[in-house]
Amino acid sequence: MSTSTSPARTGRTPADAPARAAGAERRRPVTARRVVLYAVLAVVSLAWLFPVLWAVYNSFRDYGYTALNGYVSFGGFTLDNYGRAWEQGNFGQFFVNTLIIVVPSVLVTLFLASMVAFVLARFSWKLNVPMLVFFTAANLLPQQALLIPLFRFFLRVGLYDTYWAVIIVHIAFQMGFCTFVLSNYMKTLPKELTEAAFVDGASVLRQYWQIVLPLCRPPLAALATLQVTWVYNDFFWAVAFLSTGSKFPVTSALANLQGQFFIDYNLLSAGSVIVAVPTLVVFFALQRHFVSGLTLGANKG
Repeated sequence: MSTSTSPARTGRTPADAPARAAGAERRRPVTARRVVLYAVLAVVSLAWLFPVLWAVYNSFRDYGYTALNGYVSFGGFTLDNYGRAWEQGNFGQFFVNTLIIVVPSVLVTLFLASMVAFVLARFSWKLNVPMLVFFTAANLLPQQALLIPLFRFFLRVGLYDTYWAVIIVHIAFQMGFCTFVLSNYMKTLPKELTEAAFVDGASVLRQYWQIVLPLCRPPLAALATLQVTWVYNDFFWAVAFLSTGSKFPVTSALANLQGQFFIDYNLLSAGSVIVAVPTLVVFFALQRHFVSGLTLGANKG
């Protein structure tokens, strides 16, 4: 006598088969290879995080306590390092200098790169590929190789020791990568959008500003995160084209926390944490678009 199990008795229907298969695929067996992989990833993650965590930990400790008990100890916690670092490093002025450099550099770079990318993605002509290569060629050259020509140029035109020199260099070097990412992202957008707008009488500028550009918020947010980080952390071009100490960016403020014969590493750690906070704020504010924007902009074209 045979027994049969009906869908009504088990509570399962043929429609549940894909879900059950997906659940079974997610529950993969634990193998030695996976254990080794997770162990290696955990060790690498700890190796990357340890310097940051160590700097944050020591930034809250008194130097006298660590000098007496060593850095591998627990105790001596204080908040005075941050107040002293802010005053001694003059972070307020240096943050303003960095803001003057970062904001126009990022905004102008993204604006110009989006215009170039729109032309390369929406118009088919013979010079599309050469133009894209031209804009990305700057990323293939070592920046140090152009230091002397740029220094002489800015010195001759009167832009040396001005913020404009640093801003122009950042725009020139960062436009290639931004153009490449934005053009590939714009190619994924349906052409019917701009074709319909053209039929309705929209000009090319209106198609760019009101149709394509609003759809590029994910890659623009991702690129803004990268650009802010790169320009904010740069110190090479500021040293090359600025000679007045009061104009230097915030990355130079850490030098004010180091004495000629003595260095308070706890104070220096507090200054490093202060310098790192703005980039972390920008990243967490735009992280929702970061991964999706770069993936869609770089993998399709």
